[in-house]
Amino acid sequence: MELYWRWDFFWKVFPSLIEGTLYTLAAAAAGYAVAIVLGLVLALLQRTNIKLLTFMVREGIEFIRSTPLLLQIFFVYFVAPQIGIELSPWMSGMITLGIYYSSYMSEVYRGGLEAVPAGQWEACTALSFSTRDTYVRIIIPQAIPPALAGMGNLLLGIFKDTPMLSVIGVAELMHNANAIGAEYYRFLEPYTTVGLIFLVISLPTAGLIRVIESWTRRQLGIY
Repeated sequence: MELYWRWDFFWKVFPSLIEGTLYTLAAAAAGYAVAIVLGLVLALLQRTNIKLLTFMVREGIEFIRSTPLLLQIFFVYFVAPQIGIELSPWMSGMITLGIYYSSYMSEVYRGGLEAVPAGQWEACTALSFSTRDTYVRIIIPQAIPPALAGMGNLLLGIFKDTPMLSVIGVAELMHNANAIGAEYYRFLEPYTTVGLIFLVISLPTAGLIRVIESWTRRQLGIY
């Protein structure tokens, strides 16, 4: 097999890799949206006074975090249809990524919630705020800034884990690179390009996350 860079081959397969990049970004965005919402729900459920519910949520989170993401993808896509839940590869991937990262996101939220000074909770109680108003108007706005760094890291994590969706046929970046390699028996150009695309997207995103975190902290007077 030839092992040298061919620019003509690179430009030939580049459009397919760009198309896969768009699917990868969409997959990461959809999974992250699920993780943000579900992670907050899980974090709040762990703070209820219902001990059985809190116990079940914590054990569920530990179970999800303790099992490989790849296994969960296979389970949702191949096992779920046997109990009547049939999902497309795309939906299976989005749901699995969202659930998996929501378990980590809930811990990020939990850290942010615990960083809120106890006086804020006591003030809400003294003012007879409802539980909903306490969280929505007072606690969550103060809990998010300390959690931004962790939330940003999880965004990068979910982006870098999207290639796992290729195992169930989601046409993301890695899937297209594998298909090109299998068709032309050349892997140098597609795999190298995949690595560079991930690098080009990850580095600016990490910098942008740091800028947003710093800006948010300055706006809220947190240093």
